[in-house]
Amino acid sequence: MKNTAISASYLKNRRAGPRSVIRVKPAAGNPRRGWLTAGPLAIPVALGRGGVLANKREGDGGTPRGSFRPRRLWWRGDRHSRPQTFLPVRIIDDEDAWCEDPTDRHYNQPVRLGREQGGDRLKRTDHLYDFIIEIDHNTKPRIAGRGSAVFLHLARDNFGPTAGCVAMTKSAMLQLLRRLGPRTRIIIG
Repeated sequence: MKNTAISASYLKNRRAGPRSVIRVKPAAGNPRRGWLTAGPLAIPVALGRGGVLANKREGDGGTPRGSFRPRRLWWRGDRHSRPQTFLPVRIIDDEDAWCEDPTDRHYNQPVRLGREQGGDRLKRTDHLYDFIIEIDHNTKPRIAGRGSAVFLHLARDNFGPTAGCVAMTKSAMLQLLRRLGPRTRIIIG
């Protein structure tokens, strides 16, 4: 019976298509926490330690204010089965990383690192990056120092603040993924 209910829910979502807009707003009284809403779905989220900022800078800990689009889902295929989503998907492997160096020509882009190189690796020992929704923050044009690696990803157990991302529980992430497509607007602020 449970599989039938999941299948019916999945088919209903597939017919309905992805949401056109989702919103992320800071919680009253706590700029490091917030709410993500996608239609009737309301998800508590952790935000950057600097709150939501209109003038995002590299290392400020702020979650950027603005309107963004999801680009793709990165996920740990060695830990989880492929989730249901309208987004393009990519499995994270050992060499996947993200360039956060404003002086590098690959700034704010995915890069491949050899096993001995440093960098912000996407394959982590904790579970924060088991699911990463890449968004188009600071991509067209990419401006050095305006912030990099701003993702929607999983939250810490204590729901502590992020370095500038939007974080949520795994169950909330899986619900959200079923409602996201490349044309969905993510409005933060």
